[in-house]
Amino acid sequence: MQDTSVIIAAAGNASRMGGTDKLLADLDGKCVVAHAILAFQQCDSVSEIIIVTKERSIKQYELIAAEAGASKVTHIVAGGETRQQSIMNGLKCVSKETKYIAVHDGARPLVSSEKIARVIADARVFGGATLGVPVKDTVKIVDDALIVDTPDRRKLWLIQTPQVFRKEIYFEGVNFALDHELDFTDDCQLVEAVNGKIAVTESDYRNIKITTPEDLIIARALLGKENPCV
Repeated sequence: MQDTSVIIAAAGNASRMGGTDKLLADLDGKCVVAHAILAFQQCDSVSEIIIVTKERSIKQYELIAAEAGASKVTHIVAGGETRQQSIMNGLKCVSKETKYIAVHDGARPLVSSEKIARVIADARVFGGATLGVPVKDTVKIVDDALIVDTPDRRKLWLIQTPQVFRKEIYFEGVNFALDHELDFTDDCQLVEAVNGKIAVTESDYRNIKITTPEDLIIARALLGKENPCV
């Protein structure tokens, strides 16, 4: 059932990558963002892919999508000043027929089509769902360099993307944010703001986000384990 439109966020500044555009870095013969695009291309639930990037990069992303054979990419548009504004630019291109909106970080290249299908299936049941994994470490709340509390680790999850929502509830959250001049860094927050129900679909720890140069090394190592000859 192809009922999901995907918006891939690829308009970040890569400030923690020393000025290197992490999305264009080589990863097993393809750039980082191409891996993410292909994961959604290969998912049967996905009807269209919309990429949001910097205006100066649109032509380059058109070439990346074409070389990857990503036929589901329908639009590549310029982002805004914040992540939320960029996603809203992508929303303008979503087809009227779509039933679910999925938002994914272009810097998460190792997401699998299987996990994408699972989180979409959970969104169909609950109205919203996101990939996530339980935290491994003890987490401390720190104020002014002093520990003030220790949350129960059993209730803590690291939230990933894609995050998937029924179109109506997602637009309700977007309108709420616009009306109240709120700018969120996480799409779940939009739906939480209007009391939407969001399930957590258990993912895996390989669905990392490329944020620092060390993350790129880890991603290459993970792919190397799957492809011993690389």
